[in-house]
Amino acid sequence: MRGIQVFYEGRVQGVGFRYCLRQLACGYEVTGWVKNLPDGRVELQACGEAEELELFLTSIRESELKGHIRKEEKHSVAPFLSKGFEIQS
Repeated sequence: MRGIQVFYEGRVQGVGFRYCLRQLACGYEVTGWVKNLPDGRVELQACGEAEELELFLTSIRESELKGHIRKEEKHSVAPFLSKGFEIQS
């Protein structure tokens, strides 16, 4: 089990970005959350097996969201317990 934190920059707020991420997450064995940050970025935290997480991140990069992402900053974090994948305020 592995945990990741990703910050997305670009036009990622006000375009349904978090809802699309949640929908994409349904296709993978990952749990976690996504939320808007006050500085205009979106933060994603997800937990799952390494291969599943990479597939999930690749699906984000290859989705209709790719045109909104200017920069992606990824960090490893400790695995955490979470049920499903949710949008946080």
